[in-house]
Amino acid sequence: MQGFAGLMSLLSLALILLSGFALVDAVIRREDAYRAADKQTKPFWLVILAIAFVVIWLFPIMSFLPIIGLIATIVYIVDVRPAVRQISGGGGGRRGGGSSSDGPYGPYNGGR
Repeated sequence: MQGFAGLMSLLSLALILLSGFALVDAVIRREDAYRAADKQTKPFWLVILAIAFVVIWLFPIMSFLPIIGLIATIVYIVDVRPAVRQISGGGGGRRGGGSSSDGPYGPYNGGR
């Protein structure tokens, strides 16, 4: 039983970190990007993610409420975050805003 309790503690910590990450990410995004991405408003997501964070923090992982908080967190991370990042220009790995066909010395023109 001690191994199971340890596993549940690690899983609970992972869920707390995931919901905390989603909450911090929602805080740093611009409010107009939520409207431009045709998602709910920023205050809506801040309230939902804050409640999810508190519920995951306070309740044991095997109860029903943390599962609802986890679902809200996953919806934000999988659906809302990519749309808001695309609108607000939150980089996907490439710095400098170049085209996907740009090489290290400028744009690739196919040998022309």
